[in-house]
Amino acid sequence: MSKRDDYFLDLTDRTILVTGGGAGIGRGICLACGDAGANVAILAPSENGARTQDAVKARGGSALWVQGDVTVAADVERAVARAVEIFGGLDGIVHNAIDRRSGSEIEIQNATDDQWESAIGVSLRGAFNLARAAFPHLRPGRGRLLLMTSPAAMEGAVRRHAYAAVKGALRGFAKSLAVEWGRYGISVTCLSPLSMTPGLESAIAANPALKARLDRVVPLARVGDPETDIAPVVAFLMSSGSGYINGQTIIVDGGRFTTL
Repeated sequence: MSKRDDYFLDLTDRTILVTGGGAGIGRGICLACGDAGANVAILAPSENGARTQDAVKARGGSALWVQGDVTVAADVERAVARAVEIFGGLDGIVHNAIDRRSGSEIEIQNATDDQWESAIGVSLRGAFNLARAAFPHLRPGRGRLLLMTSPAAMEGAVRRHAYAAVKGALRGFAKSLAVEWGRYGISVTCLSPLSMTPGLESAIAANPALKARLDRVVPLARVGDPETDIAPVVAFLMSSGSGYINGQTIIVDGGRFTTL
């Protein structure tokens, strides 16, 4: 069973591949899945992926960092192949990676082609590359694919059009795959979190009033913690207990959407 009783789930012998696992929510997901007994494969472009690997192992878990870029199909295929080679299979994928610039505020007339293409590449091409590479391995074990979306996908985001657009497109992609793969027993879902991330921390540092405003609009009166509030829900969605959840967007936001 899980090394942490508060997870109430068991991922023993399951292998989960997490993209963007080097920091923030992705790192919390890796730690939660590792604590629950999963073999964690981390696809990340920089050395922070190695640090997450070491953190999972330091807590008694099993982890593998594969350096790579989700926009490059060959990198994704290599990461999937390494996970299967080292751990003997693949049971779930969490696509958490996102282009760091896509959250920057900019008016549309000042946006560049490169900014738009980069946002699409990491979120959408990454999801496509993962789904295509992972399908043969997810099918035998009736696996899981989880795409991380955002409130911006449902309500938009002023001056963050690329971010809102790709997060909304991921929901459509997930719904399509949920229908296509349902006959194989593979479930496909999205998760929309409200969580403290490095990007949000930077925004609060630049605008300290933002933290108080967020606390006011969340009924639970706080912004979620990546590891203790968001990651356990992700771990559940990777577990056998979530097998009948399919095509949905799970919102983990402390009740913020009740205020809209």
